[in-house]
Amino acid sequence: MSQTPLPGRNKAIICYITFVGLLIAMSMNSNEKHPFATAHIKNMFGITLLWISAKVFIAYINLILGELFFWTAIVLLIYSLYRAIKNEKPNLPYLTEWFEKWFTFLD
Repeated sequence: MSQTPLPGRNKAIICYITFVGLLIAMSMNSNEKHPFATAHIKNMFGITLLWISAKVFIAYINLILGELFFWTAIVLLIYSLYRAIKNEKPNLPYLTEWFEKWFTFLD
């Protein structure tokens, strides 16, 4: 039984394909806003910030903590991509809620 794709599903999937994919999805979503895509773009924006933080921690603060952040970001990215493919809104415990509040400029 196939599920009808939600509007903006392709944008939601594209945003999880590297940082460039995030920028492309943000650009695509600026013309015609889709709430589903916007939620995933906010989610990926937060994951990208976590990834950048991990790189800063690895280089300047603590290698082990940085590696923990890095692998956490990778797991969150894969899980979120899976949810986008399955037509489901992002649902990272605590994080998705915070990302929705913090990144209102992406609406």
